[in-house]
Amino acid sequence: MNNKSLLKDLPKAFYQEEKILLSNNIKTWDSLLSISDEEINHLIYGSLGSVRNLKRLKCIAYFICTLDIQLNEAALLMHSGLISNKAISRLTPQELVQKTGRFERILRTGRIPIIDLKKAHFLIEKAKKTLFNLPKKN
Repeated sequence: MNNKSLLKDLPKAFYQEEKILLSNNIKTWDSLLSISDEEINHLIYGSLGSVRNLKRLKCIAYFICTLDIQLNEAALLMHSGLISNKAISRLTPQELVQKTGRFERILRTGRIPIIDLKKAHFLIEKAKKTLFNLPKKN
């Protein structure tokens, strides 16, 4: 198990959800991705965590596992309104930079944008490849 797949260094907003996941032996992004919505509801029952935050973490896990990107990049994609590889694959690199850049400007981070045109092109191509590599459902 490599360090990139471990659930660690989550933002403070997910503190309760991180405690819930770790107490239920969910320690990797892959294991988080594999839990169902019913299991999420079961995990949250009687705790201080929220279903909304666990679903957000699951979306972040989806991007980390399928696109092989860092936590901050996956979180940026999710908070920019992109929730699947299909949504990313439909964009041009410029549109992806605009969407993520808009969110970063709203946050007023003042830093160099995480996703530039080169990174956007890479993400779009990777998202397209993952769509074609998925098994067909009958």
